Amino acid sequence: MANEERIDEEAEMSFLDHLEILRWHLVRSISAVMLAAIGAFIFKGFIFDVLIFGPKSPDFITYRALCAFSNKLSQWIPALFPDGAICIGQDLPDLINLTMAGQFSAHILTSLVAGVILAFPFILWEVWRFIGPGLKKQERNMARGFIAAASLLFFTGVLFGYYVICPLSINFFLNYQVSETVLNSPTLTTYISLITSVVIACGAVFELPILVYFLTKVGLVTPKMLKAFRRHAFVSALILSAVITPPDVFSQILVSIPILILYELSIWISRIVTKREAA
Repeated sequence: MANEERIDEEAEMSFLDHLEILRWHLVRSISAVMLAAIGAFIFKGFIFDVLIFGPKSPDFITYRALCAFSNKLSQWIPALFPDGAICIGQDLPDLINLTMAGQFSAHILTSLVAGVILAFPFILWEVWRFIGPGLKKQERNMARGFIAAASLLFFTGVLFGYYVICPLSINFFLNYQVSETVLNSPTLTTYISLITSVVIACGAVFELPILVYFLTKVGLVTPKMLKAFRRHAFVSALILSAVITPPDVFSQILVSIPILILYELSIWISRIVTKREAA
């Protein structure tokens, strides 16, 4: 009963009152990010030596698993691997730092990104608390499910980006040459920018089903529309996987399958929402 009275009071608030509430939601979210970032800043050794520089090591789990699995698969289907097993990540150049404060800036940037990732469920909770008063009672009861599903998708995307996209992209870009006369000398800043941007981007891409859910709720997206663009999504996924992976069919399929699964899941979610709204 108290919750219903609070919601009714918030419904009658002025625009400035809503801005004041939004401000405190932002303050709490930023505070959570900063606390998580401070923790990441303190554990510098683990963040950099284990996580950030992990995909650059030839012993990284992705490289070892890809080499072992492709080696066995090449024995069963030789035509799929004309050049033998896919053993990559062995000859990556060392990173260099060109500016006086380059390493400190990289430390700050990495800590902030880690703070956003770690505090993501809390940020979602604050967002839900802000928009909750404007939703129906049944929709407000979905808060826990929404936060759990969105957080699971985001962290799944982060892990997929870190263990699949990052090592394949790093191997491709650090070994790619337009000419043998040009030497690749990657800097610490560009390397970390690649890692952080890929991880955050994959986390955001994996939120596609959640985005489609809300867009369907407001009538901007329909299952028919998503089905019409299915071929475009498939082609885009294949092009993306062809760009960032080694030139073999197996790696391209490995990257494109999760994206296609997400798109099909979005169509299914949109269909369910449309049926419920019609009912």
